[in-house]
Amino acid sequence: MSSLSVIVPCYNEEVALPIFFERIEKIRLEFPLEFEYIFVNDGSTDGTLDTLRSLCDENTFVHYLSFSRNFGKEAAILAGLQTASGDYVTLMDADLQDPPELLLEMYEKIQEKDIDCVAAQRVSRSGEALLISVGSRLFYKLINKMSKTEIIDGVRDFRLMTRQVVDAILQLSEYNRFSKGLFSWVGFNTQYISYENQQRVAGKTKWNFWEKVAYAFDGFVNFSEAPLEIATYTGLTTVFLTIIGIIALIIRQLFFHHSVSGWTSMIVVLLFCFGFTLLMLGIIGKYISNIFLESKKRPVYIVKEQK
Repeated sequence: MSSLSVIVPCYNEEVALPIFFERIEKIRLEFPLEFEYIFVNDGSTDGTLDTLRSLCDENTFVHYLSFSRNFGKEAAILAGLQTASGDYVTLMDADLQDPPELLLEMYEKIQEKDIDCVAAQRVSRSGEALLISVGSRLFYKLINKMSKTEIIDGVRDFRLMTRQVVDAILQLSEYNRFSKGLFSWVGFNTQYISYENQQRVAGKTKWNFWEKVAYAFDGFVNFSEAPLEIATYTGLTTVFLTIIGIIALIIRQLFFHHSVSGWTSMIVVLLFCFGFTLLMLGIIGKYISNIFLESKKRPVYIVKEQK
Protein backbone atom coordinates (compact mmCIF):
# COMPACT_ATOMS: atom_id res chain seq x y z
CA MET A 1 0.00 0.00 0.00
CA SER A 2 1.30 3.48 -0.88
CA SER A 3 2.13 5.85 1.95
CA LEU A 4 1.88 9.55 2.74
CA SER A 5 4.40 11.47 4.85
CA VAL A 6 2.90 14.45 6.66
CA ILE A 7 5.61 16.97 7.60
CA VAL A 8 4.68 19.47 10.31
CA PRO A 9 7.22 22.15 11.38
CA CYS A 10 6.55 23.20 14.97
CA TYR A 11 7.76 26.19 16.97
CA ASN A 12 6.01 26.79 20.30
CA GLU A 13 2.84 24.95 19.22
CA GLU A 14 2.08 23.23 22.54
CA VAL A 15 -1.54 24.44 22.54
CA ALA A 16 -2.25 23.94 18.83
CA LEU A 17 -0.74 20.44 18.41
CA PRO A 18 -3.48 18.39 20.16
CA ILE A 19 -6.15 20.25 18.18
CA PHE A 20 -4.26 19.73 14.92
CA PHE A 21 -3.65 16.03 15.56
CA GLU A 22 -7.28 15.34 16.46
CA ARG A 23 -8.49 17.04 13.29
CA ILE A 24 -6.04 15.44 10.87
CA GLU A 25 -6.62 11.99 12.38
CA LYS A 26 -10.19 12.19 11.10
CA ILE A 27 -8.74 12.69 7.61
CA ARG A 28 -6.30 9.80 8.04
CA LEU A 29 -9.14 7.37 8.71
CA GLU A 30 -10.74 8.32 5.37
CA PHE A 31 -7.50 8.36 3.37
CA PRO A 32 -6.55 5.53 0.99
CA LEU A 33 -2.87 5.78 1.99
CA GLU A 34 -0.89 4.77 5.05
CA PHE A 35 0.16 7.80 7.08
CA GLU A 36 3.42 8.68 8.76
CA TYR A 37 3.64 11.92 10.70
CA ILE A 38 6.98 13.72 10.90
CA PHE A 39 6.85 16.58 13.38
CA VAL A 40 9.91 18.84 13.43
CA ASN A 41 10.41 20.69 16.72
CA ASP A 42 12.32 23.83 15.76
CA GLY A 43 13.84 24.64 19.15
CA SER A 44 10.54 25.35 20.92
CA THR A 45 10.73 26.87 24.40
CA ASP A 46 7.30 25.70 25.60
CA GLY A 47 5.95 22.16 26.06
CA THR A 48 5.91 21.30 22.34
CA LEU A 49 8.56 18.58 22.68
CA ASP A 50 6.74 16.90 25.59
CA THR A 51 3.54 16.88 23.53
CA LEU A 52 5.37 15.28 20.60
CA ARG A 53 6.87 12.63 22.88
CA SER A 54 3.41 11.74 24.13
CA LEU A 55 1.97 11.52 20.60
CA CYS A 56 4.88 9.34 19.54
CA ASP A 57 4.49 6.98 22.51
CA GLU A 58 0.79 6.58 21.81
CA ASN A 59 1.00 6.15 18.02
CA THR A 60 3.51 4.01 16.12
CA PHE A 61 3.05 6.08 12.96
CA VAL A 62 4.10 9.34 14.65
CA HIS A 63 7.77 10.40 14.54
CA TYR A 64 9.54 13.60 15.49
CA LEU A 65 12.83 15.43 15.14
CA SER A 66 13.92 17.98 17.72
CA PHE A 67 16.56 20.58 16.87
CA SER A 68 19.32 21.67 19.25
CA ARG A 69 18.03 25.26 18.88
CA ASN A 70 15.75 27.32 16.68
CA PHE A 71 17.04 27.11 13.09
CA GLY A 72 13.95 28.51 11.35
CA LYS A 73 11.09 27.09 9.34
CA GLU A 74 13.17 26.59 6.20
CA ALA A 75 15.50 24.26 8.13
CA ALA A 76 12.50 22.41 9.57
CA ILE A 77 11.03 21.89 6.10
CA LEU A 78 14.34 20.53 4.81
CA ALA A 79 14.70 18.16 7.79
CA GLY A 80 11.19 16.84 7.22
CA LEU A 81 11.76 16.29 3.51
CA GLN A 82 15.03 14.46 4.18
CA THR A 83 13.34 12.20 6.74
CA ALA A 84 10.12 11.48 4.84
CA SER A 85 9.89 8.04 3.24
CA GLY A 86 6.37 8.18 1.78
CA ASP A 87 5.42 7.80 -1.87
CA TYR A 88 3.64 11.13 -1.40
CA VAL A 89 4.72 13.98 0.87
CA THR A 90 2.77 16.93 2.22
CA LEU A 91 3.79 20.01 4.22
CA MET A 92 1.41 21.48 6.78
CA ASP A 93 1.41 24.04 9.57
CA ALA A 94 0.34 22.94 13.05
CA ASP A 95 -1.82 26.04 13.57
CA LEU A 96 -4.46 24.73 11.12
CA GLN A 97 -4.13 27.66 8.77
CA ASP A 98 -3.65 24.81 6.29
CA PRO A 99 -7.02 22.97 6.33
CA PRO A 100 -6.32 19.18 6.51
CA GLU A 101 -9.57 18.52 4.67
CA LEU A 102 -7.95 19.76 1.47
CA LEU A 103 -5.68 16.69 1.47
CA LEU A 104 -8.48 14.49 0.12
CA GLU A 105 -9.08 16.86 -2.79
CA MET A 106 -5.34 17.17 -3.37
CA TYR A 107 -4.95 13.40 -3.54
CA GLU A 108 -7.75 13.09 -6.10
CA LYS A 109 -6.16 15.83 -8.19
CA ILE A 110 -2.66 14.34 -8.10
CA GLN A 111 -4.00 11.05 -9.46
CA GLU A 112 -4.73 12.76 -12.76
CA LYS A 113 -2.28 12.19 -15.59
CA ASP A 114 0.96 14.20 -15.50
CA ILE A 115 0.16 15.98 -12.21
CA ASP A 116 3.22 15.99 -9.94
CA CYS A 117 2.23 18.46 -7.25
CA VAL A 118 -0.95 20.04 -5.90
CA ALA A 119 -0.59 23.25 -3.87
CA ALA A 120 -3.05 25.25 -1.79
CA GLN A 121 -3.62 28.87 -2.81
CA ARG A 122 -5.38 31.44 -0.66
CA VAL A 123 -7.96 33.48 -2.56
CA SER A 124 -8.31 36.05 0.22
CA ARG A 125 -6.30 37.56 3.06
CA SER A 126 -9.18 38.18 5.43
CA GLY A 127 -8.07 38.64 9.01
CA GLU A 128 -4.55 39.65 7.98
CA ALA A 129 -3.11 43.03 8.97
CA LEU A 130 -3.50 45.62 6.19
CA LEU A 131 0.20 46.49 6.11
CA ILE A 132 1.25 42.83 5.82
CA SER A 133 -1.40 42.14 3.17
CA VAL A 134 -0.36 45.10 1.01
CA GLY A 135 3.32 44.29 1.51
CA SER A 136 2.81 40.65 0.50
CA ARG A 137 1.02 41.58 -2.71
CA LEU A 138 3.74 44.09 -3.55
CA PHE A 139 6.41 41.45 -2.92
CA TYR A 140 4.85 38.97 -5.35
CA LYS A 141 4.46 41.62 -8.05
CA LEU A 142 8.06 42.76 -7.71
CA ILE A 143 9.70 39.35 -7.50
CA ASN A 144 7.83 38.08 -10.54
CA LYS A 145 9.09 41.05 -12.52
CA MET A 146 12.64 40.65 -11.25
CA SER A 147 13.01 36.87 -11.25
CA LYS A 148 12.80 34.22 -13.95
CA THR A 149 11.24 31.83 -11.41
CA GLU A 150 7.51 32.47 -11.09
CA ILE A 151 6.22 32.63 -7.52
CA ILE A 152 2.43 32.74 -7.43
CA ASP A 153 0.65 35.06 -5.01
CA GLY A 154 -1.23 33.31 -2.21
CA VAL A 155 0.42 29.90 -2.63
CA ARG A 156 1.55 28.52 0.72
CA ASP A 157 3.98 25.78 1.65
CA PHE A 158 0.96 23.48 2.06
CA ARG A 159 1.15 21.07 -0.89
CA LEU A 160 1.03 17.41 -1.82
CA MET A 161 4.02 16.17 -3.83
CA THR A 162 5.07 12.95 -5.48
CA ARG A 163 8.32 11.30 -4.46
CA GLN A 164 9.95 12.50 -7.69
CA VAL A 165 9.29 16.15 -6.80
CA VAL A 166 10.65 15.69 -3.28
CA ASP A 167 13.82 14.03 -4.57
CA ALA A 168 14.34 16.92 -6.98
CA ILE A 169 14.00 19.49 -4.16
CA LEU A 170 16.49 17.55 -2.03
CA GLN A 171 19.07 17.93 -4.78
CA LEU A 172 19.10 21.68 -4.02
CA SER A 173 21.56 21.78 -1.16
CA GLU A 174 22.03 25.53 -0.62
CA TYR A 175 22.30 26.89 2.92
CA ASN A 176 20.17 29.98 2.27
CA ARG A 177 16.81 28.44 1.44
CA PHE A 178 13.62 30.07 0.16
CA SER A 179 11.19 27.19 -0.26
CA LYS A 180 8.52 29.11 -2.17
CA GLY A 181 11.10 29.71 -4.87
CA LEU A 182 12.60 26.20 -4.70
CA PHE A 183 9.21 24.57 -5.23
CA SER A 184 8.76 26.61 -8.40
CA TRP A 185 12.36 26.33 -9.61
CA VAL A 186 12.37 22.51 -9.81
CA GLY A 187 9.50 22.69 -12.27
CA PHE A 188 7.08 19.74 -12.66
CA ASN A 189 3.39 20.09 -13.35
CA THR A 190 1.71 21.83 -10.41
CA GLN A 191 -2.02 22.36 -9.96
CA TYR A 192 -3.58 24.73 -7.45
CA ILE A 193 -6.57 24.40 -5.15
CA SER A 194 -8.14 27.63 -3.91
CA TYR A 195 -9.38 28.14 -0.37
CA GLU A 196 -10.38 30.96 1.94
CA ASN A 197 -7.82 32.23 4.43
CA GLN A 198 -7.96 30.39 7.75
CA GLN A 199 -7.19 31.87 11.15
CA ARG A 200 -4.77 30.29 13.61
CA VAL A 201 -6.65 28.00 16.05
CA ALA A 202 -4.39 28.68 19.04
CA GLY A 203 -1.22 30.47 20.06
CA LYS A 204 0.40 33.49 18.44
CA THR A 205 2.01 33.92 15.05
CA LYS A 206 5.82 33.64 15.04
CA TRP A 207 6.18 35.98 12.05
CA ASN A 208 6.15 39.71 12.77
CA PHE A 209 6.28 42.40 10.09
CA TRP A 210 10.06 42.82 10.05
CA GLU A 211 10.70 39.07 9.91
CA LYS A 212 8.47 38.90 6.84
CA VAL A 213 10.36 41.82 5.30
CA ALA A 214 13.66 40.00 5.90
CA TYR A 215 12.22 36.78 4.44
CA ALA A 216 11.01 38.67 1.36
CA PHE A 217 14.45 40.24 0.90
CA ASP A 218 16.00 36.76 1.07
CA GLY A 219 13.63 35.76 -1.70
CA PHE A 220 14.84 38.62 -3.90
CA VAL A 221 18.49 37.80 -3.24
CA ASN A 222 18.11 34.04 -3.74
CA PHE A 223 16.07 34.16 -6.92
CA SER A 224 17.01 37.36 -8.68
CA GLU A 225 20.13 39.24 -9.72
CA ALA A 226 18.01 42.34 -10.35
CA PRO A 227 19.10 44.16 -7.14
CA LEU A 228 22.72 43.93 -8.30
CA GLU A 229 21.75 45.13 -11.76
CA ILE A 230 19.78 48.02 -10.23
CA ALA A 231 22.82 48.95 -8.14
CA THR A 232 25.02 48.91 -11.25
CA TYR A 233 22.75 50.89 -13.57
CA THR A 234 21.64 53.46 -11.01
CA GLY A 235 25.29 53.93 -10.03
CA LEU A 236 26.21 54.55 -13.66
CA THR A 237 23.27 56.92 -14.05
CA THR A 238 24.30 58.86 -10.94
CA VAL A 239 27.89 59.16 -12.21
CA PHE A 240 26.62 60.33 -15.62
CA LEU A 241 24.36 62.97 -14.06
CA THR A 242 27.19 64.09 -11.79
CA ILE A 243 29.49 64.60 -14.83
CA ILE A 244 26.76 66.59 -16.57
CA GLY A 245 26.38 68.71 -13.45
CA ILE A 246 30.13 69.35 -13.22
CA ILE A 247 30.27 70.42 -16.87
CA ALA A 248 27.28 72.73 -16.34
CA LEU A 249 28.94 74.35 -13.32
CA ILE A 250 32.22 74.88 -15.23
CA ILE A 251 30.38 76.47 -18.18
CA ARG A 252 28.40 78.62 -15.79
CA GLN A 253 31.58 79.88 -14.11
CA LEU A 254 33.57 80.45 -17.32
CA PHE A 255 30.92 82.20 -19.38
CA PHE A 256 28.50 83.71 -16.88
CA HIS A 257 30.84 84.22 -13.91
CA HIS A 258 28.30 82.94 -11.40
CA SER A 259 29.87 81.25 -8.39
CA VAL A 260 28.05 78.50 -6.61
CA SER A 261 25.81 80.09 -4.01
CA GLY A 262 25.32 78.65 -0.56
CA TRP A 263 26.24 75.29 0.86
CA THR A 264 22.71 73.88 1.28
CA SER A 265 22.56 72.46 -2.23
CA MET A 266 26.03 70.98 -1.82
CA ILE A 267 25.09 69.27 1.45
CA VAL A 268 21.89 67.88 -0.11
CA VAL A 269 23.83 66.43 -3.02
CA LEU A 270 26.48 64.96 -0.72
CA LEU A 271 23.90 63.37 1.57
CA PHE A 272 22.09 61.88 -1.41
CA CYS A 273 25.27 60.46 -2.89
CA PHE A 274 26.51 59.01 0.40
CA GLY A 275 23.08 57.58 1.25
CA PHE A 276 22.72 56.06 -2.19
CA THR A 277 26.23 54.58 -2.00
CA LEU A 278 25.54 53.01 1.38
CA LEU A 279 22.28 51.53 0.07
CA MET A 280 24.02 49.95 -2.90
CA LEU A 281 26.82 48.65 -0.67
CA GLY A 282 24.15 47.10 1.57
CA ILE A 283 22.60 45.25 -1.38
CA ILE A 284 25.98 44.01 -2.58
CA GLY A 285 26.89 43.10 1.01
CA LYS A 286 23.79 40.89 1.28
CA TYR A 287 24.89 38.88 -1.74
CA ILE A 288 28.42 38.60 -0.33
CA SER A 289 26.97 37.51 3.02
CA ASN A 290 25.04 34.70 1.33
CA ILE A 291 28.17 33.60 -0.52
CA PHE A 292 30.08 33.64 2.78
CA LEU A 293 27.48 31.46 4.51
CA GLU A 294 27.43 29.01 1.61
CA SER A 295 31.23 28.74 1.61
CA LYS A 296 31.29 27.73 5.29
CA LYS A 297 29.42 24.49 4.49
CA ARG A 298 27.70 24.49 7.87
CA PRO A 299 24.74 22.12 8.35
CA VAL A 300 21.35 23.72 7.87
CA TYR A 301 20.18 22.22 11.18
CA ILE A 302 21.35 19.99 14.05
CA VAL A 303 19.10 17.27 15.47
CA LYS A 304 19.28 16.80 19.24
CA GLU A 305 16.56 14.15 19.60
CA GLN A 306 14.78 11.89 17.14
CA LYS A 307 12.24 9.12 17.38
